[in-house]
Amino acid sequence: MRRSVAPETEAARPPAVEERQQTEFVVVTGLSGAGKSHALQCFEDAGYFCVDNLPPALIPRFAEMLSQPGSRLRRIALVTDIRGGEFFDDLGDALQQLRLSGFRAQVLFLDASDEALVARFKETRRRHPIKAGGLLESIQQERERLSVVKAQADKVLDTSHLTVQDLREEIQRLFTRRSDADTMVVNLVTFGYKYGLPMDADLVFDVRFLKNPHYVDDLRPLTGEQKVVRDYVLSDPNAAAFVERVKDLLRFTLPLHRREGKSYVTIAVGCTGGRHRSLTIAGELRKFLTDEGYPVVVDHRDAEREGAAQG
Repeated sequence: MRRSVAPETEAARPPAVEERQQTEFVVVTGLSGAGKSHALQCFEDAGYFCVDNLPPALIPRFAEMLSQPGSRLRRIALVTDIRGGEFFDDLGDALQQLRLSGFRAQVLFLDASDEALVARFKETRRRHPIKAGGLLESIQQERERLSVVKAQADKVLDTSHLTVQDLREEIQRLFTRRSDADTMVVNLVTFGYKYGLPMDADLVFDVRFLKNPHYVDDLRPLTGEQKVVRDYVLSDPNAAAFVERVKDLLRFTLPLHRREGKSYVTIAVGCTGGRHRSLTIAGELRKFLTDEGYPVVVDHRDAEREGAAQG
């Protein structure tokens, strides 16, 4: 029986080389004011490990550090630009060394018109990193210095007329997998109104209108996560109707939050003490959100507070 033998070069390939080929580097560079900081935030939201203002000469060393056995980082985005001063001229050599070492590396160059850059610097009142007389002269000198880098870039993106959301969508289209771009975590928080509203809530639902297990002696010591309490709360004829209306609202609003680039949304459900009714309704919403495909993190903020057993 003939056996299939892998080529020697493939069989002898060290595991480190295979790991490097699975590691994706995106090097973000370009003109000052063209949106590199916003771009890095987009990569971070998409699950990339991000570093800002890394001198080019350190890029190969940084890559080697991340490729050590046990490292799980497979997608890295870093910004390097004119702020590196004379070290920035090492970018070409650093990228060549990175690729020769087996890493997958792409360069994203962010560009913008002189008019757009002047307007942005005036709006932020920040100084241009090249101090060459006037602002326009500084921009033009930087553009000339970066001309070779731009010509060698894998992707060039003109941000002159892009909003922050437009930039996010372009980066998602060019670099991120669809599943990453669509991921948004939902934080589901229960609370008691007697202790105040959660400060970071995006949506707040008040369920104090439902009948209260606090006034049933056998239910008072329990929480809304226990079946007997859930059955009691959900037996209120208004409970099912309320939950269905909240589901309809979330079906409509959550995709819109995700489209705006939000990486998480916090939904707060409150009752008097944050122990009974809010936990029951949050449990119903958690099942719904999970079925809809959202990662859900639950925090029962006040359920174990002393004296919280008031609903």
